[in-house]
Amino acid sequence: MNVKSDMVEIHICRYSEDHHSFLVLKRAETENYPNLWQPVTGRVHENESAIQGAMREIKEETGLMPKKLWVVPQVNTFFSPLTDSVNLIPVFLALVDEREEVKLSEEHSEYQWLSYNEAIPLFAWPGQRKSLESIHEYLNEKSNFFELIRVEI
Repeated sequence: MNVKSDMVEIHICRYSEDHHSFLVLKRAETENYPNLWQPVTGRVHENESAIQGAMREIKEETGLMPKKLWVVPQVNTFFSPLTDSVNLIPVFLALVDEREEVKLSEEHSEYQWLSYNEAIPLFAWPGQRKSLESIHEYLNEKSNFFELIRVEI
């Protein structure tokens, strides 16, 4: 068995009129796990850092350019029987301007901007729900136990 870390997960948020909304993407029919709702996810290329991969995936999958980027203190995991590997996925939060328009790639068929309460039940994977829960707590100052690490972009 191997341990791999070549993927990233990015939750995209915008702030307007005193509330946060989160971008959720619906996987296209042609993709693995078709019609599954998710945050931005993707593979990190060879010789690319996780942060560089996150920024590239945001641009490729949504056409958006983050104003700010943070590391979320969580690493999601899953086991792949195809590669006999445990996969470690760092999680990021990206803040975008509420006026920017989403331009989907072929990987996704739809998108929605949703509140935390609307978005959380759409995620199939427990780790993605936990990540959004941590982000929600941070954004609403319900937790004084941690601070997100801001990344210079």
